[in-house]
Amino acid sequence: MRKHAALGLGSLGLATALAFIGTAAHAADDAQLSVLHGVPGMTVDVWVNGQRTLDDFKPGQLAGPLDLPAGTYTVAITASDATDDSNPAIGPVDLSLAAGGNYTEVAHLKEDGSPTATLYTNDTSATAAGQGRLVVRHVAAAPAVDVLAGGKPVITNLSNPNEATLDLPASTVNATVAATGTTQPVLGPADVPVKEGADTIVYAWGSLQDGNLALATQTVEGMSSAPAGVPTGQVEVKEGTAPALWAGLALVLGSAAVVGTRRVAARRVTQD
Repeated sequence: MRKHAALGLGSLGLATALAFIGTAAHAADDAQLSVLHGVPGMTVDVWVNGQRTLDDFKPGQLAGPLDLPAGTYTVAITASDATDDSNPAIGPVDLSLAAGGNYTEVAHLKEDGSPTATLYTNDTSATAAGQGRLVVRHVAAAPAVDVLAGGKPVITNLSNPNEATLDLPASTVNATVAATGTTQPVLGPADVPVKEGADTIVYAWGSLQDGNLALATQTVEGMSSAPAGVPTGQVEVKEGTAPALWAGLALVLGSAAVVGTRRVAARRVTQD
């Protein structure tokens, strides 16, 4: 791993080396950024404004959140051995961060298996007393899916790169993911804890054809105060198996998109 990036990675390691934008203290006019790497078999470097900010970012790792001044950043994702960002695998794209926004950027596969990036705005509006918010995002190379709880579909016909949202009593939801109109799991079952006053965001990523579908989870907490994103790790779920949770923290930049709270399409940012 290159040392000049000054950023360490590990299952429970966190480092901050973004000197080119300065040290951003948390403030109401900052944006919060988290990033998920959901492209199987592709270890990457992330470049922001021409500077390498993340070295050897591995599939399944979740990064952030990072407080950043509102503004526009140019982001490119390259192979991990690249010497600069002139030949990106994804991007470059100009990413606008709004003051007070909470965002997650996902590098992932389109339904056809080609790499792309999708930008989501995390809903930080207050939840009702005793309830939490479950968000499911389809970022896998796979057709549309249904999400089932107790064997019954609770989300239907969710396609890449869309999301769906449910407000639920705080509890643990046992969920499976199946092709739309079927009940045979392609992912799960997985126990997903829905916390009161928080967004629990579940990402289905990987490739159905290659047999490496997996789940990742993220929690965005503090809906009654200044919200803060808390990456809660990855659920490695092979077809029909039970999940294994782990936490992985790192830092990287992302961007904004506007999404609603009920099965709406997230804006796609792609460099073909």
